[in-house]
Amino acid sequence: MVDIAVDPGAPTERHQLDDESWVDVTRGWMQGADDLYDQLVESVPWQQGRVFRYERYVDEPRMGHWYDRDTPYPHAALTAAHRAIQHQYRVTFGGVGLAWYRDGRDSVAFHRDTDLRYCENTVIAILSLGARRPWLLQPRGSADRFRADYGGRAVDLSPGGGDLLVMGGRAQTNWLHAVPKVQGATRDKGRISAQWRWTSRTGMPEQQPSYSAPRHYSRPRR
Repeated sequence: MVDIAVDPGAPTERHQLDDESWVDVTRGWMQGADDLYDQLVESVPWQQGRVFRYERYVDEPRMGHWYDRDTPYPHAALTAAHRAIQHQYRVTFGGVGLAWYRDGRDSVAFHRDTDLRYCENTVIAILSLGARRPWLLQPRGSADRFRADYGGRAVDLSPGGGDLLVMGGRAQTNWLHAVPKVQGATRDKGRISAQWRWTSRTGMPEQQPSYSAPRHYSRPRR
């Protein structure tokens, strides 16, 4: 059995998304990621999130749980990851959010982390555990989210178990990200995303509602 631990020697590749936005990709950053996934599935008190959409509350197509930084994390490896990312990027996180995509039917649509309110200078770190899934980045304002060039492209970073993604700069202002559904979903396609977020609280605050805010849609006239 491989020890569950951060690999400090894993190489990081920076992708410059635009002049002000970037994402760092470190493959194999967490060793023993499959074992960590299995342990978190069993030990985390997963909760079903609900959001108000189309004039009613609906279940989010994923499970989740939040750990405040002053609350013991469910595994020592997450505590070590928290400290390592803080040290690398010289930021302070308030805790870690866990999202469990139980199979390919679970997903999250294109969005920005607008609940941070100040998105012009942020650091968002995402540790992926379990199955490799599409993980898309899309420039804001593009009509076609699946073209194969930067003019309107969805960049698929496809993180596997143990890979670390870190978005920075204006990535939460200029770009959207998503985990789409996978066709032919089976129960062996589970993935856990551990997320740490920091904002500098500089620039203009967001005017758009956060992801969890109620959304009201006008009904078509007859």
